[in-house]
Amino acid sequence: MLRVIGLISGTSADGIDAALCEIDGAPPRLTARIVRAETLPYPPVLRDRVLIAMQPGKAGADALCKLNFEVGTAFAAAAQTIAAGEAVDLVGSHGQTVWHQVEPDGRVSATLQIGEGSVIAEALGVTVISNLRARDVAAGGQGAPLVSYLDWLLLRHDHLWRAVQNIGGIGNVTFLPPLSDSAARLVAFDTGPGNALIDSAMALLSGGAQHFDRDGALGALGTPDDAWLAALLAHPYYAMQPPKTTGRELFGTGYAAGLIEAGRARGLNDADLIASITALTARSIAAAYRDFAPAPIGEIVIGGGGRHNPTLIGMIRAAVGAPVRFSDDLGIDSDSKEALLFALLAYESWHDRIGTLPEQTGARHGSVLGQITPGANHLDLLRRTHCR
Repeated sequence: MLRVIGLISGTSADGIDAALCEIDGAPPRLTARIVRAETLPYPPVLRDRVLIAMQPGKAGADALCKLNFEVGTAFAAAAQTIAAGEAVDLVGSHGQTVWHQVEPDGRVSATLQIGEGSVIAEALGVTVISNLRARDVAAGGQGAPLVSYLDWLLLRHDHLWRAVQNIGGIGNVTFLPPLSDSAARLVAFDTGPGNALIDSAMALLSGGAQHFDRDGALGALGTPDDAWLAALLAHPYYAMQPPKTTGRELFGTGYAAGLIEAGRARGLNDADLIASITALTARSIAAAYRDFAPAPIGEIVIGGGGRHNPTLIGMIRAAVGAPVRFSDDLGIDSDSKEALLFALLAYESWHDRIGTLPEQTGARHGSVLGQITPGANHLDLLRRTHCR
């Protein structure tokens, strides 16, 4: 058994999710348990600089270089907080995505996550595995959704097909075959916007005073513009065949600003705008299920920050029609699932095992993910885990 810290900040850049996990065994008998988890907000100035770096042409090499180390320092502080002075064997750090290059044909040609692993290893004295998406992209994959591998290992139902829907800044789904079907394989891809457009619109409408629609309160007061939504759902991304990925480079602040301008021209007030943008996330998820699910979906399992928006969840229930559960119901804290994922992927990489499936990302083959930065415990960890 290893004690592994998982770290990630998602496309919303609202903070660093950190989880101390205990992981043991090997697939298919792998076990993973979150000991404790916490989200530690970025300092406001650092968050603003991260969000600027996600916008095309806004951050040069000098700014990204400095930001890489500063985000690494913030990640190291989060790891120290969650370790709480206890011994840790390994850290798996996703870092902060600032760019994910999707070509017009849907191929991902590059991806960039910052948060220097060496800074974390130096601060904790613990071996770090970071930059986990790049290897899959090098193998011809989308580099996402990586969370599908956790779903495959831990969340399959005995006899139902499940749609495991994560709603972070971007939404992604894993269509999981039941354990009773040994021949079927998963299907996974990004469904489109998750919280990103809602969050960006709230920030723009409030002049930066609000960064998200708390409890879906403003969206609940408005009425979605159905005719406008039908036009928005004609965006070519939604019709692209999986595997596919997207990010704030498409569904980010610029897109949200365009939606606000278009909504105003349609006579929508703030509540109607947020209701319509929230409905866009819900209906794009429903469209993905309708168009790409390989079998009828018996159950939806939702995780990620979007599960705290009851207006969004209600819209998803109405649009999809299948029973909805939360990953918390299955023993995986929704808010910490992605942190658990990167602890799990680091654990698998340390044991020289793949962390992706070809049908998950579209890569030519599964890959052992990430780059290892040895910490002070490196030789001891090697002896304990590889010299038996």
